[in-house]
Amino acid sequence: MRYMIINKADADSEAGKFPSPEVAEGVGNVVEDLSKAGVLLFAEGVHRSSLGARVKVADGRRTVTDGPFAETKELVGGVIVVEVRNRDEAIEWAARLAEALGSEVEVRRVVDEADFGPDSDVFQN
Repeated sequence: MRYMIINKADADSEAGKFPSPEVAEGVGNVVEDLSKAGVLLFAEGVHRSSLGARVKVADGRRTVTDGPFAETKELVGGVIVVEVRNRDEAIEWAARLAEALGSEVEVRRVVDEADFGPDSDVFQN
């Protein structure tokens, strides 16, 4: 199963500041351990929202809103995608990342082909 571990942006990352050497080293160690364990598919940070845009299309009309975006706590700061046996294993890795970052991270399962089968309840309420 593939899971995405999402870390949130913060005021410092939105200001374009690099993380402290301790945080960078901690995150680097987690990514290295993920790689050694053979579960890492990719890990990437993203630039601050002032360099991004939000795109909306309604009634055939496109609206582009350039960053920065106000709600920093809702912005993605980076993602790691892993392929693990189950949700519990994804949570264990996420906990290591959260500890290294000193902040909360989010864990979400990635949708795959099996999720569209007749017995799937992924898209049910």
